[in-house]
Amino acid sequence: MFGLSRGKVKTVLEITDMECSMCEARINEALRKALDVRSVRSSSRKHETVIWSDGPLPEDRIRETIKETGYTLKGITSI
Repeated sequence: MFGLSRGKVKTVLEITDMECSMCEARINEALRKALDVRSVRSSSRKHETVIWSDGPLPEDRIRETIKETGYTLKGITSI
């Protein structure tokens, strides 16, 4: 999609126990509420969530948010 402003920082989360579209929706909504993000997309098939934001996100807040949803965060990569 041309013209869509996604943000400057891409953060990828590895979430191993995300298994369905309801899991994706639950994680996306929790991250949108907890963090200042431009875009959040989860894939249960890939077991990952991609976050676009204007700046770096606090890893401790990401970890806390995922833990509160009941899922297991295996890794965080910021690009």
